[in-house]
Amino acid sequence: MSNLAAALASGRFVVTSEIEPPKGLSLDRVLADVDPLARRVTAFNVTDNQSSVMRLSSWALCLKLLERGVEPILQQTCRDRNRLALQADLLGAYLLGVRNVLALGGDPPHLGDHPTAKPVYDLDSVGLLRALTALHGGKDLAGNPLDGPLAELFPGSVVAPEADDFETEIAKMEKKIEAGARFFQTQTVFNVGQFERFLRRIERFQVPVLVGIILIKSPGMAKFMNEKIPGVHVPDELIGELTAVAKEDRPKKAVEIAARLIRSFRGLAQGVHLFPLGWARYLPQVLDQCGL
Repeated sequence: MSNLAAALASGRFVVTSEIEPPKGLSLDRVLADVDPLARRVTAFNVTDNQSSVMRLSSWALCLKLLERGVEPILQQTCRDRNRLALQADLLGAYLLGVRNVLALGGDPPHLGDHPTAKPVYDLDSVGLLRALTALHGGKDLAGNPLDGPLAELFPGSVVAPEADDFETEIAKMEKKIEAGARFFQTQTVFNVGQFERFLRRIERFQVPVLVGIILIKSPGMAKFMNEKIPGVHVPDELIGELTAVAKEDRPKKAVEIAARLIRSFRGLAQGVHLFPLGWARYLPQVLDQCGL
């Protein structure tokens, strides 16, 4: 059993965070972000060509984290690989010690740095979860037997509690659970009341949820998220808080807001998932203010 699976099973409030592989080979920046948090974060998501920007492979950085005694969550998108390559990479990652996998669709290539790349999407995230479930049971997605099951595989996926089409988002979540998702990380959430409504609707699913928390760097960033990122709604009062402070004080205010949100979500979610977006150096302060 992975540390993440064990922590969620224990009922302890869990903290996960996210890191981006480098666009190249140097791990200096990544390790500088990970090391101060290594004993406070249960597992780190390792993104998979996030925003369709080509980077070091997720499984390679997962292996480097394992070598340092840090537990990774392998993010795997359906955008770049067909079902053969997805399953082959999962077998390889498991062989190297990866146990946690987050199944994602992936952003379209035109958004990234290779806009003419051809998207694959042979499977969607539900199909990828079905593949993970099959591998866990000792077969591939076509039903062919494996020489040994991936018995400790711990698959998860994502959900957006503040999605505009709330009922459709719940229905997608249910399909993911039926396909084998055993934990969820959410899109960043700012509205505690909406999150409580979401939890009431999914109570019957009996699946752990880690609520997403982001460090808002500026009023401009908050407005951009409201306009461009589906399922994200930064309240006007939070934008006002950021607007009211000097630019040099924004990191302090961002930490204060994130810590306040985490304290509000404790007792509701099974944990939090942190999106540092280049501000990982401030995450220890966030956790300090929350007593985590």
